[in-house]
Amino acid sequence: MSEQPTGRRESVSSIESATIQPIPPDQRHGTNRDMFTIWFGTNIMILSIVTGGLATTLYGQPVWSAALGIIVGNLFGAIFMALHSAQGPRLGVPQMIQTKGQFGSWGALLIVVIVVCMYLGFFVSILVFGGQSLASVVPQVSSKAGIVLLAAASIAATIWGYSLIHAYARIMTYVSGAVLLLAFVWAFVVHPVPHTFFHTSEATLPGFVSTVSAAAVWQIAYAPYVSDYSRYLPARTGSRPAFWMCYWGSSIGSILPMFLGAGIGLLLPGTDTIAALTKATAGISLLVVAVFSIGVAATNAMNLYCGTLCTITIVQTFWSRFTARSRERAVVAAGLCTLALAVALTAGSDFVATYNGFLTLLLGSLVPWTAVNLVDFYLVRHGDYVVEDFYKRDGGSYGRVNWPAVLCYLVGVAVQLPFMIIGTAYTGPIARALGDTDVSFMAGLLVVSPLYYVTVKAVARPRTAVAGEEIPALVRRETGV
Repeated sequence: MSEQPTGRRESVSSIESATIQPIPPDQRHGTNRDMFTIWFGTNIMILSIVTGGLATTLYGQPVWSAALGIIVGNLFGAIFMALHSAQGPRLGVPQMIQTKGQFGSWGALLIVVIVVCMYLGFFVSILVFGGQSLASVVPQVSSKAGIVLLAAASIAATIWGYSLIHAYARIMTYVSGAVLLLAFVWAFVVHPVPHTFFHTSEATLPGFVSTVSAAAVWQIAYAPYVSDYSRYLPARTGSRPAFWMCYWGSSIGSILPMFLGAGIGLLLPGTDTIAALTKATAGISLLVVAVFSIGVAATNAMNLYCGTLCTITIVQTFWSRFTARSRERAVVAAGLCTLALAVALTAGSDFVATYNGFLTLLLGSLVPWTAVNLVDFYLVRHGDYVVEDFYKRDGGSYGRVNWPAVLCYLVGVAVQLPFMIIGTAYTGPIARALGDTDVSFMAGLLVVSPLYYVTVKAVARPRTAVAGEEIPALVRRETGV
């Protein structure tokens, strides 16, 4: 595919006018490389380092098991998020608008509301970790002041929209990538690692699987908004190049900072990951934390931007004539940011444990949706949707509620519960029988994917038969035969 940009590109300095509307062909622009940079550049940040640190600090894995779990989880999870990304150039609409094609106009609200909560959860998490990071290297800045600064930068990028977020990510790809490499050298070469680094503990199956799950949900969590950042690509870009650029950008961009987090967890066991990062990079910690905190603002702008689009989608479902543009996006974004800021400023000291539980719940709610969406798009409809019907109050050809999709989703959520471990609050009976090992995401995928496909085919077969009987009857009635 050609890498030449096409269409009329909005400049970085101009505010994006579109929100959830389909992107017309003459406004499509960008190249496949944009998919690599936006996912590589925005994944190198504090929160991905903290997530990688869970492998050694919370799950107690040695270096080889932590590294393998991080690789396996990211490479597996990125398959699903990249498949969603490939939908963008085909349809030119945000992911949650497209979900109406599977769940119906009202049925999709079940997913959209969950996704808004997810965006706000990540927004709050990133603000807290970013604010703590800034405070750890700049004593004059308190963690709360850091949170406010990062929130201000995030909402500014959200108001400007798509082009600025992409430009931000392109810059951070080079800046964050270089600083990440420097942090590795500084932490593990300039400062020699202890002889116990490679022999700290024995690997355990529950710890390894939990590491894989945490890395996989990191990727799958992008699925509900990944096509929001590919919807401007020209349709002729093609799904395959968009898939691979997104896949490698997100997986490599996540694996590397997670390696750093896991390694730091072994260097300074028993130390908070952010504090450990500061100590391990002593001498350049101000540069490292400052750059990664700037990266936080880019990622949080994406969370706030897509949370805003989802909120607009909810309003548009009940008020079909509502047409949101840049002004409405700014108002909604300000409201969501204010809510998230209030939560972030009051977050407790046990936030890491809370965040781990949040990851588990997030995985449980997203896996059934991604299974339904991907099976419907690639195996049932083969990407053939009536985009205009996404915006109709009655759902058009997709109806208000597509019960097979909704029921399969609910079954998927329910079937994961026995396999789930949510911190210290809950351990499912099957997870306990497997030695406290959480394999809920595999259960969800393996059950929902075939269940939805078989259900849709079974429902479609009687409809086809009825339609086949009605046509001859109509002919006989009209012709008198």
